[in-house]
This record gives sequence, C-alpha cells and structure tokens, in this order.
Amino acid sequence: MLVIHRRIDPQPVWVAELHLTFEARSKSRLRCFSAEGEDVGLFLARGQSPLYDGECLQAEDGRIVRVCARAEQLLHVTCANAFELTRAAYHLGNRHVALQVGDGWLRLLDDYVLKAMLEQLGATPSHIEAPFQPEHGAYGGGHHHSRHGDEDFNYPPKLHQFGVRP
Repeated sequence: MLVIHRRIDPQPVWVAELHLTFEARSKSRLRCFSAEGEDVGLFLARGQSPLYDGECLQAEDGRIVRVCARAEQLLHVTCANAFELTRAAYHLGNRHVALQVGDGWLRLLDDYVLKAMLEQLGATPSHIEAPFQPEHGAYGGGHHHSRHGDEDFNYPPKLHQFGVRP
C-alpha cells in the first residue's frame, strides 16, 4: 500500500495519479486506488483545505503522487445579468452549497431541488460533466455548528486578522 502523509508543492515529475471527486479530495483519511491500480492510504492532517487539481503529495517511500480532479455531474448556472447571478449565488450560499465561481457562471454538484430553485429565480442551470473545484471559503478551516471539540476547529482567519494592525 502506498501510504501518504504529506502535501507538497506541485512538482514537474510524478510517478502516480489519484483521480478523485471533490468529496474524496475533502477527506483527510481515505483509502483509494491510484490510476495505475495501486492501493493508496491517505492520512493527511485534519482541518486543511481540500486537495486541489494538480496538487502533489509525497508518499512515505518518497514517491510523488499528483492529484487530479475527476469529472462529476454538475449544474452550470448562467443568468441574464450580474444582479441575477449574484442573487443566485446568495441563495446557494445561504444553503451552504459548495460553489465554484467563474466569470459569469456558477457551478455546483447536480441537485434537482437546487436546480428547481435556480429556475424559479430566473437562472439558467444546465447539466455538464466537469471537474469540480469550489471555493474553499474566506476563512479556511472547517465548518461546523457544534461547540463540542472546538479546539479542533480553532483556525485563525486566512484573509483578515481582526484587531491586529501590521
């Protein structure tokens, strides 16, 4: 089994690839198979952002493994104008939907309830199959509503340090 504990910067050369969905790239513990058929065990630090397409990992034996975002069934959302697109993004964000944001479009995992909501808002959702790389969030870390185990979710903000002046 190829055992991986480390994330590293992208490398020009790698010996194996992991083709993973967004859900699989979001896990810190995962058993999967490389594209080459080798059994792989991921044991990454908890609380980090999901693996991204093109990221590299280093196995315990030193081998470099490249992460590839697997194509998934998505809704590709466009609107008649920027206001309607912003409104659609607001309503999806209000439901804590993982969302990929592009120039004039939004993408989310295919969901018939959200598709109906978007159509009701006047958006145009269409079905596509593509890799999914949603926004991770401005402040990083995990998202939870529980107060149990807060010490595991005590992440500093990634964009702002409120009350701290440079």
